[in-house]
Amino acid sequence: MPVTVVIATMDRRDNVLTTLGCLAALPERPPVVLVDNGSSDGTADAVRWAHPDVVVLEPGRNLGAAGRTLGVEAARTELVAFADDDSWWAPGALTRAAEHFAQAPRLGLLAARILVGPEGRLDPVCAEMAASPLPGRPDLPGPPVLGFLACGAVVRRSAYLAVGGFSPVVFFLGEETLLAQDLAAAGWGLAYVDDVVAHHHPGAAGDRTGRARLQARNALVSSWLRRPLPVTLRHTAAYARGSRSPVVRGALLDALRRLPAVVPERRVLPDDVERQVRMLETSA
Repeated sequence: MPVTVVIATMDRRDNVLTTLGCLAALPERPPVVLVDNGSSDGTADAVRWAHPDVVVLEPGRNLGAAGRTLGVEAARTELVAFADDDSWWAPGALTRAAEHFAQAPRLGLLAARILVGPEGRLDPVCAEMAASPLPGRPDLPGPPVLGFLACGAVVRRSAYLAVGGFSPVVFFLGEETLLAQDLAAAGWGLAYVDDVVAHHHPGAAGDRTGRARLQARNALVSSWLRRPLPVTLRHTAAYARGSRSPVVRGALLDALRRLPAVVPERRVLPDDVERQVRMLETSA
């Protein structure tokens, strides 16, 4: 079963060319769809020249994580693997992922083992997923999870599109949580699978304060979008109590600005998925 790789990027031409070179060297030779989220550095033209087999999509603006959905729609395979512009898949990983999907019809998303940097250290999130407290399922190839890292995830295309993909309301950073919950709410299984490997070579961290503010905003927005009202009120009250912190205050204000977009997209999780979310929260 072939697997298409989808990448969303913006203004990181050199990084994405490195990633595409690594993907082109894979024995699977996967088809690749690149979504250029409004780059100003000539990314699209450079990719077309260096990798003419890559399908390049240009929405003309930054769609955030939701830009990946354009790539998934353009894919011609039932399985889609995501990569960031600084990540790629290990040789044989996509073949192994396809085998898992073939053997597990309920599997909607596979979260891979991610090795970070030239030294190949395990991403801490992968260690958390491997130790997931959620009850094991015999129809899944690994520990059940309700979160993942997009740069090391393979999805069933039909399942992804049926739940709407990554949320444009969340936009970017922490977008995986909502998609994981939506897939679980639709009855799909999500599993961490250790024998499927991705490599991630992130550059130097940027504005940590801005990143923390964005993560906090998206955590609150995600709560408003899917959690029961008592939970969302409790989360919002916690942010209000912490508003002396510039990061928390900014995150709360940013979230409030997104409230008009949240209301029509709000869908409360089924009870069984909500119980799993709370299990993860209490075990953290």
